[in-house]
Amino acid sequence: MLRGIDVSSYQSSTFDTDGLSFVFIKATEGRSYVNPKLSAQTKRGRDAGLVVGFYHFLWPGNLTAQAEYFVGKAPDRPGDILAVDWETTGDGTHASNAEKDRFIRKVKELRPDRRVILYTNRNYWLTVDTTSYAGDGLWIADYVTAGKPRIKAKWRFHQYTDDPIDKNVADFASKAALRKWADDA
Repeated sequence: MLRGIDVSSYQSSTFDTDGLSFVFIKATEGRSYVNPKLSAQTKRGRDAGLVVGFYHFLWPGNLTAQAEYFVGKAPDRPGDILAVDWETTGDGTHASNAEKDRFIRKVKELRPDRRVILYTNRNYWLTVDTTSYAGDGLWIADYVTAGKPRIKAKWRFHQYTDDPIDKNVADFASKAALRKWADDA
């Protein structure tokens, strides 16, 4: 298991990279928000030699516009991973299964040489999701023992705590294996 974190504007741009193999950085949300620390957090991850991923917090509606906004703002380098964050929005709504699936496919169409994965929590995966479509991989949030999420589906990344920062593990034998998977989209 590889260790990693995910960060957003709530975290520092000088996050600790010691012992990490990857970082996911919030890039965008909806059609108007860009993480103000995106550039600095990306530089920090790249300078540390981490595999870097970017995620978009999905809102219902305007899926093509959201996908275009995300890929227009998220940095683009070979080996970067793109993710959609599918959960309850600030106003208590969420994108439908069809919208989630359409967004992933649209991002895949716009950046065909990048891995595109789904980030969601255990409750959504087990009770809201009806399609089990996760693009190139599932990143599941379930706050239990690292690497042991309580689901039967194959997963690539597991967020196991958010205290004091969102900590994740990846199901790869080595950072080189993760980098190869990310590069071979």
